[in-house]
Amino acid sequence: MNKLISTLKNIFSIEDLRTRIINLVLLLVVYRIGTFIVIPGVDPLILADPDFYGNKGSEGLLGLINTFSGGAFDRVSIFALGIMPYISASIVIQLLTVAVPSFQKMQKEGEDGRRKINSITRYLTIAITLVQGLAYLINLKSANGKPLALMSETSGALGWTTFLVIGTLVLVAGTMFTMWIGERITDRGVGNGISIIIMVGIIARLPASLFAEIVDRFNGSQVMLLIVEIVLWLIVILAVIALVQATRRIPVQYAKRIVGNRQMGGVRQYLPLKVNAAGVMPIIFAQALMFLPATATQVFQDSAFLNALTNPYGWGYNLLFFVMIVLFTYFYTAITINPNQIADDLKRNGGFIPGVKPGRKTANFIGAVMSRITLPGSVFLGFVAIFPVFAMMFGVNDQFAQFYGGTSLLIMVGVVLDTLQQVEQYLIMRHYDGLMKTGRIKGRASVGGAMTG
Repeated sequence: MNKLISTLKNIFSIEDLRTRIINLVLLLVVYRIGTFIVIPGVDPLILADPDFYGNKGSEGLLGLINTFSGGAFDRVSIFALGIMPYISASIVIQLLTVAVPSFQKMQKEGEDGRRKINSITRYLTIAITLVQGLAYLINLKSANGKPLALMSETSGALGWTTFLVIGTLVLVAGTMFTMWIGERITDRGVGNGISIIIMVGIIARLPASLFAEIVDRFNGSQVMLLIVEIVLWLIVILAVIALVQATRRIPVQYAKRIVGNRQMGGVRQYLPLKVNAAGVMPIIFAQALMFLPATATQVFQDSAFLNALTNPYGWGYNLLFFVMIVLFTYFYTAITINPNQIADDLKRNGGFIPGVKPGRKTANFIGAVMSRITLPGSVFLGFVAIFPVFAMMFGVNDQFAQFYGGTSLLIMVGVVLDTLQQVEQYLIMRHYDGLMKTGRIKGRASVGGAMTG
């Protein structure tokens, strides 16, 4: 406890860090307030109806959007789409930088190229938000024939067309404002703003989910079972931390060089290759594609095979989900980790891997290592993604079970580690002790790469 109090004192004694933490808190408060502001024209009383489509427990990609937005999707908030359109645009741009030569050229232009890519990403975000926002508002119609989620005519209702236009513009403005908040957190706060906004949305749902589970267990006189659940949850968190931080270090030797009157190089460093280099993106890709069987069942309603693939608690669905995550992990790792570029950079800087020739041989060696470490990483990631289903099979309520693994837990762990790493760097720069007695905190530069833009 004394160590904790001393560390907190050290953190707030650094003026720059204290200012950044205050900025972070204030910006997050503004964002959370916005998630409770309903789009103009929507009746909040209709949203409270348990039969309203948003309260039916969205699954798949819709559930992911609602999780990332901290429940704003279900509340039809001005931040309903949250940061997801920006994430989608970032993914598209990242894929284009691999496939399109002109984007590859921009990526290599340094700061100027990065500025151009960011500008294109923002315009693409607006286009995606326009499409998603319009589709989201159209789906506000109740599936069981109840009135639209609009104020009644006696309340001065907007016309349907007018509502669509205004609502879509509001959603676009909400997404861009959310993106602006994320950028301000990155510039003037602590950690990566986009990732922190996603994490806050996820954590906002944790207290209610945990409280509901505690009430259920106490009402059923199952206190010991509750303790077992909490212990298993902590073990899963530790396992996810190990997955996020696990790296394969390849030794790199740098040749000695004489620069002026100084000798440079001649030291051994390490090239850290992450076991889970793809982050949470394989889960997001897989969840998006799992919508295809559900769409196909609308045409082939009597297909037992397709119906089995649409049951998120069934073996068929989860087996396909697991296989897709493994495949997407290899795919996303292949497009984000370029062994040829790494080999060229090492050769340009006078570095080489002991026992491996520079150039093509080095690239092949790095590629082989990545393939070997990606297999256990992808399998572990697949199990983490489907572990909430096993938790529900053992009686954990649906909401709390989502924190036993999946996208939510991976993002929470990754962002927290990244933020704590930045705080620790501030402490060490000011000659204070780090956050840990031994070792250093290893975070991620981003959650899934594309999420940070």
